[in-house]
This record gives sequence, C-alpha cells and structure tokens, in this order.
Amino acid sequence: MLAEYDFSNAVRGKYYESYKQGTNVVLLDADVAEVFPSAAAVNDALRLLAALADAQASRRAAGARRHSKELRVPSRTAPKTPAKTPSGAARG
Repeated sequence: MLAEYDFSNAVRGKYYESYKQGTNVVLLDADVAEVFPSAAAVNDALRLLAALADAQASRRAAGARRHSKELRVPSRTAPKTPAKTPSGAARG
C-alpha cells in the first residue's frame, strides 16, 4: 500500500452484504452503450436473445429427433451371435 492511502474514516465490511449476494459488473463498449443506455435495456435485450436461442435450440432438437426416427431402419434379421468353438479346442 502506498503511504498516501488514508483509511482513517473507512468502515469495515460496508459493502459485505451486497457483495455476498453477488455482483455482475459488465463494461460495455461505447458504441454498445449508445444503443443500450440503461441496465434495463441491456437486460431486456439479453433476455430476448436468450429466448430466441432457446427456441432455436428446441427446434433443432425436435428436427434431430424427427430425422433420427426417419433414418432408423428396423432390423428384419435375427441378431448375429458369435461363432461357438468346441470346448476342447486348443487356443493359440
């Protein structure tokens, strides 16, 4: 610590409770801050983006399930069993 720091009027644990609840500080670039001037605007935009991503993922999952059912060909033959060797056969 540098000598010029003065903590004589400091209060220990002043922000402890709010810090314990968690903090999410994000710095926006200037051009982004112009478009989203408040925390509410940023949160609304991110919630919309998250909802769109979830909807797209759900559509992809539904499509994948549909396609996997279409591609599956039911087996019409009996499953193959390994060839049996005589019990007294010599092993290599």
